[in-house]
Amino acid sequence: MPGGELLGGKKGVRTMPPTDEVIRLARLQAIFYIVTGVWPFVSMRSFEAVTGPKVDRWLVKTVGALVAVIGCALAFGSRRQQLAPELVLVAAGSAAALATIDTVYVARRRISAVYLLDAAAEIALVAAWGRCWWRSPRR
Repeated sequence: MPGGELLGGKKGVRTMPPTDEVIRLARLQAIFYIVTGVWPFVSMRSFEAVTGPKVDRWLVKTVGALVAVIGCALAFGSRRQQLAPELVLVAAGSAAALATIDTVYVARRRISAVYLLDAAAEIALVAAWGRCWWRSPRR
């Protein structure tokens, strides 16, 4: 299978050993994502009080559900102490994507500046995953 060595085999993909630092990071992101993901389901009123009024509440709930699912996957992976490269990519990639969306749409004045706090947290997660990745032994 073309490309199988990079994506499906052992060549080209470095796994991240489940160090205490990696497990703690996965758990931290899991908690953050689960709490923020379910928040609009628990209380849209308090969510909007902090983040500003929303036109499309269905979209807020869709994003929240997806963020919560990512958090659950990280929680399960950290509990099993097995973080596949794909899960690490989803963790860092989703944090990078959310930070980008937060920053761009605050700059365009489409969402509240409070989202810059989320962007800062997401950037910290990306940096922490990068640090763990580069500190992991090369295989």
